[in-house]
Order: sequence, then structure tokens, then C-alpha cells
Amino acid sequence: MTGRAEYPTNFLAVVLENVELRKQLADVQDQCVELAVDAGDLHAEIVSLREQLHVAEQARDRWRGLAEHRITG
Repeated sequence: MTGRAEYPTNFLAVVLENVELRKQLADVQDQCVELAVDAGDLHAEIVSLREQLHVAEQARDRWRGLAEHRITG
């Protein structure tokens, strides 16, 4: 059986561990928010690049059509 003198020490150890775990949790939450912001930025960039690709493909297809029309007469 543990003595009464050990109880405050054990309790303090649990409290300190709890404080450290809460700090770690806060840090990880901050990292998650940063990752979400980065993911949103990357998604917007991907959408923009897809639109640019679509426009470039349309231009390519128009030029290809003109070239084929000129070759075949």
C-alpha cells in the first residue's frame, strides 16, 4: 500500500504529463490547420492549372484542325 506522502508526488506527475500532452495536442492541432490551409491553396492551384490545360488543349485542337484542313485542301 502506498503512503500518503506518495500521493501528491504521483498526482503531480500525472498533472505535469497532462500539461505536456495538452501542449502536444495544441501543437498538432496548429499543424493540422496549417496543412488544411496548404491543401486549400494546392487545390485552388490545381483547379487553375486544369483550366489552363483545357484552354491549351482547345487551342491545340483548333491548330490541328486548321493544319489538317490545309493539308487535305
